[in-house]
Amino acid sequence: MRERAGELRAAARGADEERAVLAKIAAMPAADRAMGERLHAIIRAAAPGLAPKLWYGMPAYAKGGKVVCFFQGAQKFGTRYATLGFSDQATLDEGRMWPTAFALKELAAADEARIRELLQRAVR
Repeated sequence: MRERAGELRAAARGADEERAVLAKIAAMPAADRAMGERLHAIIRAAAPGLAPKLWYGMPAYAKGGKVVCFFQGAQKFGTRYATLGFSDQATLDEGRMWPTAFALKELAAADEARIRELLQRAVR
């Protein structure tokens, strides 16, 4: 919660949020950092309307100030995989039930294509 309060204060001061996201990614352990850097590039290219920001200490991407997706490195909570998550702002609805988070152990070309497709749907 302290991290989130600091993020809100920085945003109120007009801090460069993309720089903060890149700094957070750079501070991650090597495996998370590599995945975070790749996801950042994919998200910025596939959904240029999303603005990078920190959200509870995680790199996130928002539309109109509301978080649409976020990256949680495996190290953050000591899990065996990283997570790409989508908030309720993402329009990924598929019937009555659909996934909102995806476990990532590594990123292959097919995974990157799926992420691009999800991002394009998320920001419609």
